[in-house]
Amino acid sequence: MAMGCADLVPGVSGGTIAFISGIYYRLLDAIGQFKPSLWQVFRQQGFKAVLKQVDAGFLATLLAGILFAIASLARVISYLLEHQPIAIWSFFCGLILISFVMIVRQIKSRSPSVWLAALAGFYIAYLITFAHPIALSDGYLGVFLGGMIAICAMILPGISGSMILLLLGLYQPVLLAVKSANLPLLACFAIGCATGLATIAHLLSYLLKRFHDQTLALLSCLMLGTLNKIWPWREVMSWRTNSSGEQVPLFERAISPWSYEQLTELPAQIPVAVICLVLGCGIVWALERKARY
Repeated sequence: MAMGCADLVPGVSGGTIAFISGIYYRLLDAIGQFKPSLWQVFRQQGFKAVLKQVDAGFLATLLAGILFAIASLARVISYLLEHQPIAIWSFFCGLILISFVMIVRQIKSRSPSVWLAALAGFYIAYLITFAHPIALSDGYLGVFLGGMIAICAMILPGISGSMILLLLGLYQPVLLAVKSANLPLLACFAIGCATGLATIAHLLSYLLKRFHDQTLALLSCLMLGTLNKIWPWREVMSWRTNSSGEQVPLFERAISPWSYEQLTELPAQIPVAVICLVLGCGIVWALERKARY
C-alpha cells in the first residue's frame, strides 16, 4: 500500500519504499523469473512449479496492496495536491530526504567509482527535473509507451514513475483514468508496464549483484536530485493547455518561501511545511525500523 501511495506522487518512488522496507531484492528476484525458460518449467513440472518459481504469493499480495492504495487514494492525493500543495510537497520532501539517508547507509565503499556514480546520478536527476514536459498522446499508444517508460522509474529507488509520467504529459490522463475507472486505458497502461518491467528487472538485478555500491550511489543521488522537482515553493514560468483544454504549469522553478509570499501574496506556511517534513521523515524511519526488527 505504501508503494502504491508513493507511485501516485510525482517525485516519490515506489522502489524507494520497497528498498527501505526490506523487500526490494525479493521483488527483483521474483520479477526476474519471468523469462523464456519459465515455459520449460511449466511443461516439465506444471503450473504449481511456475507459481513457486515466480514467488506468486508474494507478488500477488504486493500487487493487491499497490492497486488498493492507488484505487482508494487517487482522489485524496489529487485533492491534497490541488488544495494543500505546500503541506503535501513538504511531506514528500521528508520522505525523500530520509530515504536518501537510509540508502546511503548501505554503501560500504568510498572508492572513486562510487563517487563518480553518485555525481552521475545527481546530474541525471538534474536533467530530468529541469526537462520540459513532452506532449505524448494520451491515446492508447501513448499510454502504452508511457507505461513502459514509467514502470522502469517506479521500480528504481530514486526515480519517480509519476514524475516521468508528468514529464511525458500523461500524469493527469492516467490519474483521471484511475478515478473514472477507465478500464480499457488502464489495461493498455498495465500492458505497457508489464513489458517494461520484464526488461528493467533483469538489468537492475545484474547491476546490484556486480556493482552493488556504485548502483546504490547512483540511485541515492538520483533520489536526492529530484528534490528540486518536489520543492514546496515554486514559481510557474510558463503554462500549457492539456488535453482537457485546461491551463496547467509547463515549467516551474524552485524559490524561497519569502519570495513565494512576495510573488503570490499567499502565506508560505513554513510551520506547516516543517511539521509535514518531519512527519514524512518519521514515517520512513519507523518503516525502516520495523523492517529491520
